[in-house]
Amino acid sequence: MKELREYEIGLYEKAMPNSLSLAEKLTLTGELGYDYMEMSIDESDDKLARLDWSDDKLDELASISRQIGVPIGSICLSGHRKYPLGSESQAERGMEIMEKALHVASKLGVRVIQLAGYDVYYEQGNKETQKRFIENLKKSALLAAKAGVYLGFETMETPFMDTVWKAMFYVQAVHSPWLGVYPDSGNLTNAAKIYQSDVLLDLKSGDGHICALHLKETIPGHYREIPFGTGHVDFGAIINTAWQMGVHRYVTEMWYVNQPEWKKDIAKARSMMTNLLDEHCRL
Repeated sequence: MKELREYEIGLYEKAMPNSLSLAEKLTLTGELGYDYMEMSIDESDDKLARLDWSDDKLDELASISRQIGVPIGSICLSGHRKYPLGSESQAERGMEIMEKALHVASKLGVRVIQLAGYDVYYEQGNKETQKRFIENLKKSALLAAKAGVYLGFETMETPFMDTVWKAMFYVQAVHSPWLGVYPDSGNLTNAAKIYQSDVLLDLKSGDGHICALHLKETIPGHYREIPFGTGHVDFGAIINTAWQMGVHRYVTEMWYVNQPEWKKDIAKARSMMTNLLDEHCRL
């Protein structure tokens, strides 16, 4: 019988080798003690190709997920880094990605899509890119409302949206119940070091609008591939604050980088985070 907890914890797909099939990844997610897997649709061709899967293929994946007993609980949609919603040349493709991602989520039963908090990434932002970003977010929120899928901004590693407070500016500008914030604890911690601010106060600025939380380790100036327990993120304080704000869904964000003991790394992250979650997440 599945362990009953007051929260659910998911595993980021990229914690596992890309050579594995989605069925194998879902199986491992369950075997390693997680409740669900967060699927990646990043800017790579193979991940973006998922947006063009037929309904039959999506139905087959949904069936496989049910048989394994591990759902795809959310989608990390970072493909907008290459095709951002604020870009003059790439926004049309960005909106196409958004519409297709919402369809994929609907077919798979996914209720949350994490959005990359960039107006543009590979080009210089300005007032026009920010204006276009808001306009396309409003269109995206209408599409999300129709699909019944929640959109949450990830707080990123760039100054455009590296805090919850900055993300909330766009949430309030769009003013839709289908757009909120899905913060990254590691990125927030690095931003707090840069601005000499309080990461917990920043998290609280999104009260009532936070759907889930990425648990990720960082060190100052480095945002990816830092092993859990070797960085400076105060996971206990962040989890406790998020829990008090009503957040019940958490994902360990980590990457497979050809390390031989990647399964042990995932198990260690799960153990560390569930111990903290069990300590702080009580009704």
